[in-house]
Amino acid sequence: MRPFALVQRWLFRLGRDEELPIVLSQRRIFIVPSAAGLLYAAVLLVMAVGAINYNLSLGHALIFLLAGLGLVGMVHTFNNLFGLRLLPAPCAAVFAGETARFPLLVENPRRLSRRALEFAFTGQPAAILDLAAGSSATVAIPFVASRRGRLDPGRITLSTRYPLGLFRAWSYPHPPFSCLVYPRPLRTPLPAASSGQQTDSRHGVNGREDFAGLRTRQISDPTRHIAWRAVARRTDDQPLLVKQFAGGASDELWLDWSLTPADADPELRLSILAGWLQIAEERHLPYGLSLPGSHFPPALGDAQRRRCLRALALFGTSEAAGDD
Repeated sequence: MRPFALVQRWLFRLGRDEELPIVLSQRRIFIVPSAAGLLYAAVLLVMAVGAINYNLSLGHALIFLLAGLGLVGMVHTFNNLFGLRLLPAPCAAVFAGETARFPLLVENPRRLSRRALEFAFTGQPAAILDLAAGSSATVAIPFVASRRGRLDPGRITLSTRYPLGLFRAWSYPHPPFSCLVYPRPLRTPLPAASSGQQTDSRHGVNGREDFAGLRTRQISDPTRHIAWRAVARRTDDQPLLVKQFAGGASDELWLDWSLTPADADPELRLSILAGWLQIAEERHLPYGLSLPGSHFPPALGDAQRRRCLRALALFGTSEAAGDD
Protein backbone atom coordinates (compact mmCIF):
# COMPACT_ATOMS: atom_id res chain seq x y z
CA MET A 1 0.00 0.00 0.00
CA ARG A 2 1.29 3.47 -0.88
CA PRO A 3 2.50 5.71 1.98
CA PHE A 4 -0.19 8.31 1.23
CA ALA A 5 -2.88 5.63 1.41
CA LEU A 6 -1.47 4.42 4.73
CA VAL A 7 -1.50 7.94 6.15
CA GLN A 8 -5.03 8.53 4.86
CA ARG A 9 -6.21 5.23 6.33
CA TRP A 10 -4.70 6.09 9.73
CA LEU A 11 -5.84 9.71 9.73
CA PHE A 12 -9.44 9.09 8.69
CA ARG A 13 -9.71 5.55 10.15
CA LEU A 14 -10.74 4.10 6.82
CA GLY A 15 -11.93 0.51 6.70
CA ARG A 16 -15.11 -1.53 6.57
CA ASP A 17 -17.39 -1.16 9.58
CA GLU A 18 -18.15 -4.64 10.88
CA GLU A 19 -20.17 -3.56 13.95
CA LEU A 20 -23.71 -2.40 13.26
CA PRO A 21 -25.32 0.04 13.65
CA ILE A 22 -22.58 2.54 12.82
CA VAL A 23 -22.57 5.39 15.34
CA LEU A 24 -20.92 8.67 14.38
CA SER A 25 -18.92 9.54 17.45
CA GLN A 26 -16.67 12.54 17.98
CA ARG A 27 -13.60 10.67 16.70
CA ARG A 28 -15.29 9.87 13.39
CA ILE A 29 -16.30 13.40 12.39
CA PHE A 30 -13.95 15.90 10.73
CA ILE A 31 -14.57 19.58 10.13
CA VAL A 32 -12.75 22.32 8.21
CA PRO A 33 -13.70 25.81 6.94
CA SER A 34 -15.36 25.86 3.56
CA ALA A 35 -14.42 28.28 0.78
CA ALA A 36 -17.17 30.59 2.03
CA GLY A 37 -15.78 30.25 5.55
CA LEU A 38 -12.29 31.25 4.46
CA LEU A 39 -13.71 34.27 2.65
CA TYR A 40 -15.73 35.12 5.76
CA ALA A 41 -12.55 35.01 7.89
CA ALA A 42 -10.68 37.18 5.37
CA VAL A 43 -13.43 39.81 5.46
CA LEU A 44 -13.36 39.84 9.27
CA LEU A 45 -9.60 40.31 9.17
CA VAL A 46 -9.93 43.30 6.82
CA MET A 47 -12.66 44.75 9.02
CA ALA A 48 -10.43 44.29 12.09
CA VAL A 49 -7.57 46.18 10.41
CA GLY A 50 -9.91 49.04 9.55
CA ALA A 51 -11.42 49.13 13.06
CA ILE A 52 -7.96 49.23 14.64
CA ASN A 53 -6.71 51.85 12.19
CA TYR A 54 -9.66 54.19 12.78
CA ASN A 55 -10.18 53.22 16.44
CA LEU A 56 -13.83 52.26 15.88
CA SER A 57 -15.36 50.78 19.02
CA LEU A 58 -18.56 49.74 17.22
CA GLY A 59 -16.40 48.16 14.50
CA HIS A 60 -14.69 45.97 17.09
CA ALA A 61 -18.05 45.01 18.55
CA LEU A 62 -19.37 44.05 15.11
CA ILE A 63 -16.28 41.98 14.35
CA PHE A 64 -16.52 40.06 17.63
CA LEU A 65 -20.22 39.51 17.03
CA LEU A 66 -19.65 38.10 13.54
CA ALA A 67 -16.71 35.97 14.72
CA GLY A 68 -18.87 34.53 17.51
CA LEU A 69 -21.61 33.83 14.99
CA GLY A 70 -19.12 31.89 12.87
CA LEU A 71 -17.97 29.81 15.87
CA VAL A 72 -21.58 29.02 16.80
CA GLY A 73 -22.14 27.93 13.19
CA MET A 74 -19.12 25.61 13.46
CA VAL A 75 -20.59 23.93 16.55
CA HIS A 76 -23.97 23.46 14.88
CA THR A 77 -22.34 22.03 11.75
CA PHE A 78 -20.50 19.45 13.86
CA ASN A 79 -23.64 18.60 15.87
CA ASN A 80 -25.54 18.05 12.61
CA LEU A 81 -23.60 14.77 12.24
CA PHE A 82 -22.75 13.88 15.81
CA GLY A 83 -24.64 10.88 17.22
CA LEU A 84 -26.26 9.67 13.99
CA ARG A 85 -26.83 5.91 13.77
CA LEU A 86 -26.50 4.20 10.38
CA LEU A 87 -27.79 0.75 9.45
CA PRO A 88 -27.41 -0.65 5.90
CA ALA A 89 -30.11 -2.70 4.16
CA PRO A 90 -29.86 -5.18 1.25
CA CYS A 91 -29.61 -3.66 -2.22
CA ALA A 92 -31.67 -5.00 -5.14
CA ALA A 93 -29.77 -6.39 -8.10
CA VAL A 94 -29.52 -4.30 -11.27
CA PHE A 95 -28.32 -4.71 -14.84
CA ALA A 96 -25.01 -3.25 -15.99
CA GLY A 97 -25.46 0.38 -16.99
CA GLU A 98 -28.29 0.95 -14.50
CA THR A 99 -28.09 2.83 -11.20
CA ALA A 100 -27.96 0.72 -8.06
CA ARG A 101 -29.49 2.36 -5.01
CA PHE A 102 -28.07 1.28 -1.67
CA PRO A 103 -30.61 1.81 1.14
CA LEU A 104 -29.25 3.16 4.43
CA LEU A 105 -31.42 3.59 7.51
CA VAL A 106 -30.45 6.81 9.32
CA GLU A 107 -31.61 7.19 12.94
CA ASN A 108 -31.57 10.46 14.85
CA PRO A 109 -31.77 9.64 18.60
CA ARG A 110 -31.25 13.25 19.74
CA ARG A 111 -33.80 16.03 20.22
CA LEU A 112 -32.22 17.98 17.39
CA SER A 113 -33.26 18.02 13.77
CA ARG A 114 -30.62 17.24 11.13
CA ARG A 115 -30.67 19.19 7.89
CA ALA A 116 -28.98 18.96 4.51
CA LEU A 117 -27.20 15.64 5.07
CA GLU A 118 -25.38 14.57 1.89
CA PHE A 119 -24.60 10.90 1.22
CA ALA A 120 -22.39 9.94 -1.72
CA PHE A 121 -19.99 7.26 -2.87
CA THR A 122 -16.70 8.38 -4.36
CA GLY A 123 -17.28 9.91 -7.81
CA GLN A 124 -21.05 9.33 -7.66
CA PRO A 125 -24.05 11.68 -7.32
CA ALA A 126 -25.20 12.56 -3.82
CA ALA A 127 -28.47 11.87 -2.01
CA ILE A 128 -29.73 14.57 0.38
CA LEU A 129 -31.73 13.88 3.54
CA ASP A 130 -33.45 16.01 6.19
CA LEU A 131 -34.23 14.28 9.46
CA ALA A 132 -36.57 15.46 12.20
CA ALA A 133 -35.68 15.18 15.87
CA GLY A 134 -35.99 11.66 17.30
CA SER A 135 -36.96 10.15 13.94
CA SER A 136 -35.46 7.82 11.36
CA ALA A 137 -35.56 7.59 7.57
CA THR A 138 -34.06 5.54 4.78
CA VAL A 139 -31.92 7.20 2.14
CA ALA A 140 -31.13 5.47 -1.18
CA ILE A 141 -27.54 6.25 -2.17
CA PRO A 142 -27.02 5.97 -5.96
CA PHE A 143 -24.13 4.20 -7.67
CA VAL A 144 -23.92 3.71 -11.45
CA ALA A 145 -23.08 0.04 -12.07
CA SER A 146 -20.79 -0.03 -15.09
CA ARG A 147 -19.89 -3.74 -15.15
CA ARG A 148 -21.41 -7.05 -14.19
CA GLY A 149 -20.42 -9.02 -11.09
CA ARG A 150 -20.45 -8.33 -7.38
CA LEU A 151 -20.42 -4.59 -6.76
CA ASP A 152 -18.76 -3.17 -3.65
CA PRO A 153 -19.40 0.59 -3.73
CA GLY A 154 -16.82 1.35 -1.04
CA ARG A 155 -17.08 3.92 1.71
CA ILE A 156 -19.70 6.65 1.98
CA THR A 157 -18.85 10.32 2.29
CA LEU A 158 -21.46 11.75 4.67
CA SER A 159 -21.11 15.53 4.77
CA THR A 160 -22.98 18.68 5.71
CA ARG A 161 -22.52 22.48 5.57
CA TYR A 162 -25.63 23.30 7.57
CA PRO A 163 -26.52 25.87 8.89
CA LEU A 164 -24.33 28.72 7.59
CA GLY A 165 -22.16 27.01 4.98
CA LEU A 166 -19.00 28.40 6.61
CA PHE A 167 -17.75 24.95 7.65
CA ARG A 168 -17.87 21.49 6.11
CA ALA A 169 -18.17 18.51 8.44
CA TRP A 170 -17.85 14.98 7.10
CA SER A 171 -17.41 11.35 8.04
CA TYR A 172 -16.40 8.17 6.19
CA PRO A 173 -18.75 5.33 7.22
CA HIS A 174 -18.09 2.10 5.35
CA PRO A 175 -21.06 -0.27 5.82
CA PRO A 176 -20.90 -3.80 4.38
CA PHE A 177 -22.78 -2.95 1.19
CA SER A 178 -22.92 -5.36 -1.73
CA CYS A 179 -24.96 -5.53 -4.90
CA LEU A 180 -25.25 -8.06 -7.71
CA VAL A 181 -24.94 -6.59 -11.22
CA TYR A 182 -26.35 -8.65 -14.09
CA PRO A 183 -24.95 -8.46 -17.62
CA ARG A 184 -26.47 -5.79 -19.81
CA PRO A 185 -29.16 -7.68 -21.81
CA LEU A 186 -28.77 -7.72 -25.58
CA ARG A 187 -32.06 -8.63 -27.21
CA THR A 188 -31.54 -10.94 -30.18
CA PRO A 189 -33.87 -13.62 -31.62
CA LEU A 190 -34.20 -16.72 -29.47
CA PRO A 191 -32.16 -19.73 -30.63
CA ALA A 192 -33.89 -22.30 -32.82
CA ALA A 193 -35.80 -24.93 -30.88
CA SER A 194 -34.32 -28.40 -30.61
CA SER A 195 -35.76 -31.27 -32.62
CA GLY A 196 -38.28 -32.11 -29.91
CA GLN A 197 -39.78 -28.63 -29.73
CA GLN A 198 -42.88 -28.36 -31.91
CA THR A 199 -46.03 -26.33 -31.63
CA ASP A 200 -49.42 -28.03 -31.85
CA SER A 201 -51.80 -25.34 -33.04
CA ARG A 202 -54.80 -27.59 -32.40
CA HIS A 203 -54.21 -27.37 -28.65
CA GLY A 204 -52.64 -23.94 -28.46
CA VAL A 205 -49.89 -25.30 -26.19
CA ASN A 206 -46.33 -25.93 -27.23
CA GLY A 207 -45.39 -29.59 -26.97
CA ARG A 208 -48.28 -30.77 -24.76
CA GLU A 209 -50.88 -32.86 -26.59
CA ASP A 210 -52.58 -35.38 -24.25
CA PHE A 211 -54.25 -34.47 -20.97
CA ALA A 212 -52.83 -36.71 -18.24
CA GLY A 213 -54.53 -35.38 -15.07
CA LEU A 214 -54.13 -32.72 -12.43
CA ARG A 215 -51.32 -31.97 -9.99
CA THR A 216 -50.44 -29.34 -7.40
CA ARG A 217 -49.22 -26.11 -8.97
CA GLN A 218 -45.53 -25.31 -8.66
CA ILE A 219 -44.11 -21.78 -8.69
CA SER A 220 -42.61 -22.37 -12.16
CA ASP A 221 -45.93 -23.40 -13.78
CA PRO A 222 -47.44 -20.77 -16.12
CA THR A 223 -50.88 -19.48 -15.20
CA ARG A 224 -52.37 -20.67 -18.48
CA HIS A 225 -52.16 -24.30 -17.24
CA ILE A 226 -54.26 -23.69 -14.11
CA ALA A 227 -57.37 -25.90 -14.00
CA TRP A 228 -59.89 -23.15 -13.36
CA ARG A 229 -62.91 -25.48 -13.08
CA ALA A 230 -61.16 -27.46 -10.35
CA VAL A 231 -60.08 -24.22 -8.67
CA ALA A 232 -63.70 -23.06 -8.50
CA ARG A 233 -64.64 -26.20 -6.52
CA ARG A 234 -61.70 -26.09 -4.06
CA THR A 235 -61.78 -24.82 -0.50
CA ASP A 236 -59.55 -22.05 0.82
CA ASP A 237 -56.99 -24.43 2.34
CA GLN A 238 -56.52 -26.50 -0.81
CA PRO A 239 -53.63 -25.71 -3.22
CA LEU A 240 -54.07 -24.62 -6.81
CA LEU A 241 -54.18 -27.40 -9.40
CA VAL A 242 -52.73 -27.36 -12.91
CA LYS A 243 -53.33 -29.54 -15.92
CA GLN A 244 -50.66 -32.14 -16.64
CA PHE A 245 -50.02 -33.28 -20.19
CA ALA A 246 -48.20 -36.29 -21.57
CA GLY A 247 -46.95 -37.17 -24.98
CA GLY A 248 -45.76 -34.89 -27.76
CA ALA A 249 -42.68 -32.75 -27.66
CA SER A 250 -41.41 -30.54 -24.86
CA ASP A 251 -41.73 -26.79 -25.03
CA GLU A 252 -38.72 -26.27 -22.77
CA LEU A 253 -36.15 -23.87 -24.12
CA TRP A 254 -32.40 -24.21 -23.57
CA LEU A 255 -30.22 -21.12 -23.41
CA ASP A 256 -26.84 -22.62 -24.13
CA TRP A 257 -23.44 -20.91 -24.08
CA SER A 258 -22.49 -22.88 -27.18
CA LEU A 259 -25.32 -21.25 -29.15
CA THR A 260 -23.75 -17.78 -28.82
CA PRO A 261 -21.11 -16.63 -31.35
CA ALA A 262 -17.92 -18.52 -30.51
CA ASP A 263 -15.65 -15.68 -31.68
CA ALA A 264 -17.47 -13.02 -29.63
CA ASP A 265 -16.21 -11.44 -26.44
CA PRO A 266 -17.34 -13.35 -23.30
CA GLU A 267 -19.17 -10.27 -22.01
CA LEU A 268 -21.09 -10.03 -25.28
CA ARG A 269 -22.01 -13.72 -25.08
CA LEU A 270 -23.30 -13.22 -21.52
CA SER A 271 -25.33 -10.21 -22.68
CA ILE A 272 -26.90 -12.31 -25.45
CA LEU A 273 -27.86 -15.00 -22.91
CA ALA A 274 -29.34 -12.35 -20.61
CA GLY A 275 -31.40 -11.00 -23.51
CA TRP A 276 -32.67 -14.47 -24.38
CA LEU A 277 -33.62 -15.00 -20.75
CA GLN A 278 -35.67 -11.80 -20.69
CA ILE A 279 -37.51 -12.74 -23.89
CA ALA A 280 -38.27 -16.23 -22.54
CA GLU A 281 -39.67 -14.73 -19.34
CA GLU A 282 -41.83 -12.27 -21.29
CA ARG A 283 -43.23 -15.12 -23.42
CA HIS A 284 -43.71 -17.41 -20.39
CA LEU A 285 -41.51 -20.09 -21.93
CA PRO A 286 -39.86 -22.52 -19.49
CA TYR A 287 -36.12 -22.36 -20.08
CA GLY A 288 -32.90 -23.89 -18.88
CA LEU A 289 -29.44 -22.37 -18.83
CA SER A 290 -26.21 -24.12 -19.74
CA LEU A 291 -22.86 -22.47 -19.03
CA PRO A 292 -19.38 -23.95 -18.91
CA GLY A 293 -19.21 -25.48 -15.45
CA SER A 294 -22.86 -24.94 -14.48
CA HIS A 295 -26.21 -26.32 -15.59
CA PHE A 296 -29.72 -25.20 -14.59
CA PRO A 297 -32.72 -27.39 -15.49
CA PRO A 298 -35.69 -25.82 -17.27
CA ALA A 299 -38.20 -23.92 -15.16
CA LEU A 300 -40.12 -20.66 -15.16
CA GLY A 301 -40.69 -18.00 -12.58
CA ASP A 302 -38.94 -15.42 -10.45
CA ALA A 303 -36.74 -17.97 -8.66
CA GLN A 304 -35.48 -19.39 -11.97
CA ARG A 305 -34.89 -15.90 -13.32
CA ARG A 306 -32.83 -14.81 -10.32
CA ARG A 307 -30.90 -18.08 -10.26
CA CYS A 308 -29.93 -17.86 -13.93
CA LEU A 309 -29.16 -14.13 -13.89
CA ARG A 310 -26.96 -14.65 -10.85
CA ALA A 311 -25.05 -17.34 -12.71
CA LEU A 312 -24.54 -14.95 -15.63
CA ALA A 313 -23.45 -12.12 -13.32
CA LEU A 314 -20.88 -14.23 -11.47
CA PHE A 315 -19.68 -16.27 -14.43
CA GLY A 316 -15.90 -16.69 -14.28
CA THR A 317 -15.63 -15.50 -10.66
CA SER A 318 -14.96 -17.37 -7.42
CA GLU A 319 -18.61 -16.90 -6.38
CA ALA A 320 -20.01 -18.63 -9.44
CA ALA A 321 -20.88 -21.82 -7.59
CA GLY A 322 -22.38 -20.14 -4.53
CA ASP A 323 -25.93 -19.23 -3.67
CA ASP A 324 -27.32 -15.74 -3.79
